[in-house]
Amino acid sequence: MNFGDTYSDALLAEGYTTVFYVAGGNIMHILNSCRNRFQCIPVIHEVSAVIAAEYFNETSTGAKAFALVTAGPGLTNCVTGIAGAWLESRSVLIIGGQVKSQDLLTNLGIRQNGIQEIDGVAIVKSICNYSVRIDSPLPVQDFVKAVRKVEIGRPGPVFIELCLDVQATPNPLSSPQSEIDIPHLLEISQSGQVQYLDSLKDLLESAERPVILLGGGVSRLVANRYLPFLEGLGIPIMTTWNASDRIDSDSPLFFGRPNTWGQRSANIILQQSDLLIAIGTRLGIQQTGFNWQEFVPAGKIVQVDIDENELKKGHPNVELPICSTSEKFLMHFKELSSSMSKDLSTWLDFAGIVRELCPLSDDQNSSHEGFVNPYNFVMELSTVLDPKSIVIPCSSGGAFTTMMQAFNQKLGQKIVTNKGLASMGYGLSGAIGSAIANPDSNVVLVEGDGGFSQNLQDIGTVIVNQLNLKIFLYSNEGYASIRMTQKNYFGGAYMGCDTTTGLGLPDWSKLFDAFSFPSMTLGPSDIDSTDFQEWVNRPGPMAFIIPIHPEQTYFPKITSSITSNGQMVSNPLHLMMPQLPEEISKLVFRYI
Repeated sequence: MNFGDTYSDALLAEGYTTVFYVAGGNIMHILNSCRNRFQCIPVIHEVSAVIAAEYFNETSTGAKAFALVTAGPGLTNCVTGIAGAWLESRSVLIIGGQVKSQDLLTNLGIRQNGIQEIDGVAIVKSICNYSVRIDSPLPVQDFVKAVRKVEIGRPGPVFIELCLDVQATPNPLSSPQSEIDIPHLLEISQSGQVQYLDSLKDLLESAERPVILLGGGVSRLVANRYLPFLEGLGIPIMTTWNASDRIDSDSPLFFGRPNTWGQRSANIILQQSDLLIAIGTRLGIQQTGFNWQEFVPAGKIVQVDIDENELKKGHPNVELPICSTSEKFLMHFKELSSSMSKDLSTWLDFAGIVRELCPLSDDQNSSHEGFVNPYNFVMELSTVLDPKSIVIPCSSGGAFTTMMQAFNQKLGQKIVTNKGLASMGYGLSGAIGSAIANPDSNVVLVEGDGGFSQNLQDIGTVIVNQLNLKIFLYSNEGYASIRMTQKNYFGGAYMGCDTTTGLGLPDWSKLFDAFSFPSMTLGPSDIDSTDFQEWVNRPGPMAFIIPIHPEQTYFPKITSSITSNGQMVSNPLHLMMPQLPEEISKLVFRYI
């Protein structure tokens, strides 16, 4: 056995079952070691390998995947995927190749000596929990300690760079994996955290309009365990985008997904709360709005996060910061709430009125004959997907916006996106990873043609593996969100946003045909037809091209204005555009 074999066996023992990779010379030995140990899924581009591994891990019920990339361009190609996982706090392991240790001379000040040599560890150090090069054989215990850093504390990527000669070095100390004793690293200590209970109790007792906001830090497992308790409190529950699937949209306590690009009704309700309990969310600018000074303007904020730095960043203004895992907090919260009861019927009735008066498909959006209204499409898609579906609403642009604003989730579905980096082109790779992890589930990707074009090379990966993946492609001739921005801020002086201003996009039907990928174009009548449900849920791969008018509007949204000194000032979350009619405003802005 060589060290490539030894490290592969260690990954098997850690629960890794699958590797996404692009073959390369500087990983040839460890790739050969993976051959008979893992499910090996080749992809066309390294960024797809990392994104697929991230989404595999996010949707898997236990098995884990890692990405294997070669040196040089293999590493640089996957930086976007590493950055996305870092910002979303998701566990993903990347094993990278490197030239032979004796060829490494970049540490002497020269730019390159070995072929494809580049300092990958330094490049990704700032976006990894841990980044390390192994240039001499490392004991397996130390290798595993490095691997486990993906999950220690706040999850994130780990990059391990293996020199080519280390991979091939014989390991005379190899022993059966069952005989290797590798103690698990200690989890972050949560001792001394219960001191917040008295303060939390006082805030709860005085609140008349509380809201609970669940973030991605509340895992699906923890959410399922504590959801009956949370719903029993009778407090309105909202979710961030990363926690979209933690509660059923039909729950009488669910009141939407607030965000800068959130649901108008959710934003209005949230902003009028007098106590926000935010659990497992970092409350970044996208969540609070750029005008974070007016986030929950008449209320107090309790923020629960595992990362102390997120609690100290200074925005928004947090009354009670709690550094804790979501699970430990919810355990204490449940104990605290057992002796409390409040009549919140007036607040709940008001929140229900807001939801009714501010529908998910805004009447003020443009409608074009012969084209599909994307909001109505998303709402119809919600009704036909079964509760075991995995939904990938890409990561940016008009398709992403409409999914996060109008999709009505069912409990049991898994919804995964990567909105922190908000990179175009995430959808297909993420859907591939999810489909590999869940072969018995229907995986549904909703993506725009502009974003899809940035990573379309792995269409063939879907066909080769005959994945149960449905692609709904918004065909609007370019970048819808950029077009809308240029229209709103620059009077329609379009530039590089569609086919008329220089973007080259394919005939999608012909492109899918070239990959032997079944496809069909859906018009407005097809979306409403009785066949739609059967098309969506039939086994195997299928692409649906959805014609969206290039001038389609995507309302509601937060807008900004430019002051006389050139600064941009944004509206607070509750003031989305277009403005509500005066008679509606009087009803929904009762507490502002």
